[in-house]
Amino acid sequence: QVQLVESGGGLVQAGGSLRLSCAASGRTFSNYAMGWFRQAPGKEREFVGTINWSGSTTYYAASVKGRFTISRDNAKNTVYLQMNSLKPEDTAVYYCAADQAFGYTNYRNFGSWGQGTQVTVSS
Repeated sequence: QVQLVESGGGLVQAGGSLRLSCAASGRTFSNYAMGWFRQAPGKEREFVGTINWSGSTTYYAASVKGRFTISRDNAKNTVYLQMNSLKPEDTAVYYCAADQAFGYTNYRNFGSWGQGTQVTVSS
C-alpha cells in the first residue's frame, strides 16, 4: 500500500480558499488514482472528487463541482485539492485516498488512506 499524509487544512471564512496537499510514499505514485473524501461529525464519509493516474481526467461530486479542483504532480508524489468559494457546509475532515483503479466514488473501494486534515469554514 501507499502511505499518504494530508496537510493544508485550517480555519477560513466563507467565500475563502484553501489548498490541501497529500504527499504519497512507499509505492510508485503514478500507478495510483487518487481520491478526496470528507467526513463531517455524525455523517458518513462523502466523495469529493477523484483524479486518474496521469492527471488528465477528474470527476467531482455535484456539491463541489465548479468550486474545487484536484490536480497532481507525479514528480513530487503529491495530489492537491484547491477549494474556492468555501461554504460552512464544506466543514469536515478531508481525507485523500489511493487505489490502482480509477473511477471509484465509494470510499469502500479505496485501499489506502491518509490521516485526514480538518477544514473549518466560518460563516
